[in-house]
Amino acid sequence: MDRMTRFFRCIAGLWITLVLVGCLGPQDATLNGELAWDRVELIAELDEPIMTIVAREGERLEAGAAVLQQDDRRVAAQLAQARATQDEAAARLAELERGPRPERISAAQARLAGAEAEADNAGRELTRLQSLQRRNLASEEALDLARTRRSASRAALAVARAELEELQNGATREELDQARARVAQARALTQQLNLTLERLSVRAPRAGLLDELPFEVGERPPAGKVIAVLLTGPAPYARVYVPEPMRASLGVGDAARISVDGLDGDFDGRIRRISSDPSFTPFESLTERDRSRLSFVAEVELEGDGLARLPGGLPVRVSFPGVSP
Repeated sequence: MDRMTRFFRCIAGLWITLVLVGCLGPQDATLNGELAWDRVELIAELDEPIMTIVAREGERLEAGAAVLQQDDRRVAAQLAQARATQDEAAARLAELERGPRPERISAAQARLAGAEAEADNAGRELTRLQSLQRRNLASEEALDLARTRRSASRAALAVARAELEELQNGATREELDQARARVAQARALTQQLNLTLERLSVRAPRAGLLDELPFEVGERPPAGKVIAVLLTGPAPYARVYVPEPMRASLGVGDAARISVDGLDGDFDGRIRRISSDPSFTPFESLTERDRSRLSFVAEVELEGDGLARLPGGLPVRVSFPGVSP
């Protein structure tokens, strides 16, 4: 075979290959990822010991189902004290709004009358001793004692008169405002402790699968630590990283096909979320040539039967019809 024949055959083979590639058309982009579930982490309200664990790992729970119970005796005692304080503040406010009882006013009037009589007696006694002292029939010490008694009786009279006027005039606006503020403060503390007491009984906020219980009965989890993990939602979703060249072609609601390792057939799905910001390397630090290394996190909902039994972490392959790699 001469050189020209081989040359023409190579040209023909290359032309056929190009034609076949053109006939296949654009290929759908396929991305690798994994299955994941929506997670709900339940947090310890206080660092109280775990008294009982009601549910088991792997158990499917309804919303509101009990998971575990922390020791609530300390909070219950604080709540009882707060309720007593609230009752006391409410009673004091009611007393101020109602005004003093007639018996208290009568008692104040009697004290005022007694103070007036004592002041009169002290005044007359001082006058008598002054007269005797002018005739050298009373000592200077006795006269000083009489003056002191008269001053004290006048002061007591002023106090008794002020107390009666206070009772007759009733509470001031400022006193009522302060009493109402104390009631509101006590009520807020009671509500807060009620909520804390309820949260020591840990319950599932949503229906889901109890995935993890990090602590055992008798252990004291620190406040703010995760004490239970729920996997929620009707089915898992596929988490994939979309490369930058594909990001502009994809959006929320776009269709997808998902293949799960270990299962025959594919699942239909749709993008439920795709990030607007790139992961990994920040955009500002890349040159134009390196921007294809950017990735955007996407979550793809799966549609079909039997999805609720799939565990998280299984490898998946996700393709988007009509989107080229």
